[in-house]
Amino acid sequence: MQWSKTLLLSAGLMAAASAAQAKQTFCVFDFVGKNGDVYALMKDYQLAAKNWGADIELKVNQSESVIAEDFKAGKCDGISITGMRGRQFNKFTGSLDAIGAIPDIKLAVKVMQGLANPVFAKYMVNGKYEVAGVIPVGDAYLLVNDRNINTVAKAAGKKIAVLDYDEAQKIMVQQIGAQAVSADVTNFGSKFNNHQVDIIGAPAAAFKPLELFKGLGTKGAIVNYPILQVTGNIIIRPDKFPAGFGQKSRDWVKTQLPRAFTILGKMKSDIPAKYWMQVPDADKAGYQKLMRESRISLTKRGVYDPKMMKLLWQFRCKENPKNFECSLRDEDYK
Repeated sequence: MQWSKTLLLSAGLMAAASAAQAKQTFCVFDFVGKNGDVYALMKDYQLAAKNWGADIELKVNQSESVIAEDFKAGKCDGISITGMRGRQFNKFTGSLDAIGAIPDIKLAVKVMQGLANPVFAKYMVNGKYEVAGVIPVGDAYLLVNDRNINTVAKAAGKKIAVLDYDEAQKIMVQQIGAQAVSADVTNFGSKFNNHQVDIIGAPAAAFKPLELFKGLGTKGAIVNYPILQVTGNIIIRPDKFPAGFGQKSRDWVKTQLPRAFTILGKMKSDIPAKYWMQVPDADKAGYQKLMRESRISLTKRGVYDPKMMKLLWQFRCKENPKNFECSLRDEDYK
């Protein structure tokens, strides 16, 4: 009997050791593939993760939908995808890209640094998934194929590419009376370049790799007014990683945010000045109110997380206490 207990104990220890030594498969979305900036960052992440007891194997894929489905099926132990796609795994962090909720990349970095604090750890876990880091991808701007589309009213009837899995975009397009054309991150750029749509939303990081200057042509423009922040999510199945891995990961990602801020700033400045279309200061308050109303409506519909909306409202008002919205309590969700 004692021998059998010893054998069972040994087998258990060997299994535990084997599990600890097993590689974790990380599926990375980068529409440029292995030559992209996301994959380069994840190579650094792979190296850092060795210090936290993980042995990560990276698998890059240019189809974000495939990565999400593989993650749900257990084929990936961790993933790196956009926050919009990641919302299905965690609505709290997936609401960082709410329309108009973070007005600029500088504030986005402050918010993401704050979210790395262990006090937010409980919000990072949702069932069998854990957000192990949030990184900025940059301000999203509207790109129009005709500079004459310079007001919301003039967007009515135009074709706008919307990500087919993002309910918020579909609702917004309906509200302004435009025509939604279903797309995803792998083809929205080509739809714009091939004149299948008149308007897209994209960060500066997408301009060069997706050759969006083709869609702009000689008449188009980039509206220099951020509509939302595009984010990247690192999400894991915590049971496949050493204990405490998620917090160590978030701490490391926090140290990379200044680097990301610098890279994204350069990407914007590299876009030729001729493509930018300025928004008159007199119009900005109107756009802010429009986005705010849409954000509140989408939160009530259950698209955005109210805890995140309250947090971002607090961040915005700390940054700019004189803003009209700070005296209103619509986003002070209990």
